[in-house]
Amino acid sequence: MGTKVDLAVIGSGGAAFAAAIRATGLGKSVVMIERSTFGGTCVNTGCIPSKSLLAAAEARHTAADAARFPGIGATSDPVDMPALAGATQSLVKSLRGEKYEDVAAAYGWRVLHADASFAGTPDAPVLHTVTGDGKGETIEADHYLIATGSAPWAAPIPGLATVDYLTSTTAMELSQVPKSLLVLGGGYVAMEQAQLFARLGARVTMLVRSRLASKEEPEASWVLEDVFADEGIQVIRRAEVTSVVHDTASGRVVATTNVSGTEQEFRADQVLVATGRRPVTGGLNLDAVGVKTGQTGEVMVTDQLRSTNPRVWAAGDVTEHHEFVYVAAQHGAMIVDNAFTSADRTVDYAHLPRVTFTSPALAAVGMTEEHVLTAGIRCDCRVLPLKYVPRALVNRDTRGMIKIVADADTGRILGLTAVAKDAGELAAAGVYILEARMTLEQVTRSWAPYLTMAEGIKIAAQSFTTDVTKLSCCAV
Repeated sequence: MGTKVDLAVIGSGGAAFAAAIRATGLGKSVVMIERSTFGGTCVNTGCIPSKSLLAAAEARHTAADAARFPGIGATSDPVDMPALAGATQSLVKSLRGEKYEDVAAAYGWRVLHADASFAGTPDAPVLHTVTGDGKGETIEADHYLIATGSAPWAAPIPGLATVDYLTSTTAMELSQVPKSLLVLGGGYVAMEQAQLFARLGARVTMLVRSRLASKEEPEASWVLEDVFADEGIQVIRRAEVTSVVHDTASGRVVATTNVSGTEQEFRADQVLVATGRRPVTGGLNLDAVGVKTGQTGEVMVTDQLRSTNPRVWAAGDVTEHHEFVYVAAQHGAMIVDNAFTSADRTVDYAHLPRVTFTSPALAAVGMTEEHVLTAGIRCDCRVLPLKYVPRALVNRDTRGMIKIVADADTGRILGLTAVAKDAGELAAAGVYILEARMTLEQVTRSWAPYLTMAEGIKIAAQSFTTDVTKLSCCAV
């Protein structure tokens, strides 16, 4: 049995849906092939369940921390993990139905639940699909989109393969909170999961090769390390994990590390590996149709996201571009324009916002100080502690900071980093500031509503020329 369509999409996540919606809007026929749970990583095992659990953990932590407001008392009972996990999965199921299954049905493209692999030749590629009941089908398309995403990856640490370790996916399937947890890694997944389980009641130790959030400003790392210490999370920096084994006598996991030249052992009931993700391309038989992959399995693409086969495109995490669902969605729509409308679109990441949903959150947009100096631009920077932001004072939580990086010659703002409650909203404001090429002077003269965290951006800009310790409330 054979099928002919304009666009065949492998995957059903953000990139796949954006492409299918755009193509259907252009009157193109689309088939979407998904071998696993419909909807991709974000709704099923990524953004939605993780942020739901983080919100629940923050609610419990807030109850326990209510004493920071005089006159307020509260307690936090032990976590009913099955109930919490059940509610999370109910939310996931609801959103998967509303935002994915119902959307696909409304647009009317065909959804095929099957494994897919390429066949044919580079000049005449086709897809072979096999459903769960063994039925096969050949699909021929004018264009093909690989949107298969990425999966958690475990670093090749001696002994780790023999341990029943957790990943960011399996950790959210736990039926009880571990008494103690080792977290390997210091990136956004590691930080979010570490704080999540600490706030649910686990004793958490993080083993980090360099520092927390090593790709962001060092000041953000220092602030978050202090926050984690306050919440009982032990962060071991410059820790090279040399082995991870299961101690049968105690039933615990033992991680041996080299910490600044000294061997140390760390023990816990369970270990969570958050050492990165890798593109999912296994089994696609890409070689058969001349699609080249890189060292980690990523599909090699041009700036327009076309692979080495002109009829095959790739989008989202499978390209090893930035791992954000909004990047994947923009990829999907852009590919359809390039494939079917003779467009020549590319993605500009210069003002891409980056958010880690710790509490306080870490968010950034644009260049860091290191990026600016590496680019040979004369840099002027300021770091504003949140104790100078009225909103933070009212919240009785001044843990955090706002850093602005500017061109010393022109005053143009080149980057913004914040560790604060709702820091993602500050990064969103920063996108508009950078897009408009605003200078420090322009920001200081702009309106900023009083008692918002976003007002901190204006105060940080003022700090370049004014002693903000001597400002009154609302002073301009």
